[in-house]
Amino acid sequence: MKNKKRGSNAERELLHLLWQAGFAVARVAGSGSIPLPSCDLLAGKKHRKYAIECKIARNEKRYIDGKQLNEFLMFAEIFGLKPIIAIKFLRKGWFFINAIKLNKLKQKQTKQVCISFDIAKKIGKNFEEFVKG
Repeated sequence: MKNKKRGSNAERELLHLLWQAGFAVARVAGSGSIPLPSCDLLAGKKHRKYAIECKIARNEKRYIDGKQLNEFLMFAEIFGLKPIIAIKFLRKGWFFINAIKLNKLKQKQTKQVCISFDIAKKIGKNFEEFVKG
């Protein structure tokens, strides 16, 4: 239950940060607890529209289940939104990664995607870069 609370707190934190940066943001009720594909946040600003899946990493790495990633990509495609994985590395801040790029890193034998801090810096954007576009 502790991890779920930590994740919910991270979603709320990001919601407030994006609102302060001029985005309209809605938190999706039940994301992660219903069997249908979904996302954690819907966010938009003018011509920028996103489905956002939030993750938090206490260490230098965070793994995402390949099935969950595929379902998230399907949800975003149907909705017509750009799929973003927003990951917060504790004491290092938020990073935003296009989930399509991340999906290309998936290891077939493990069926998981590893997001390291180095990968997030390399293929993602920090908060300031993301909100500027």
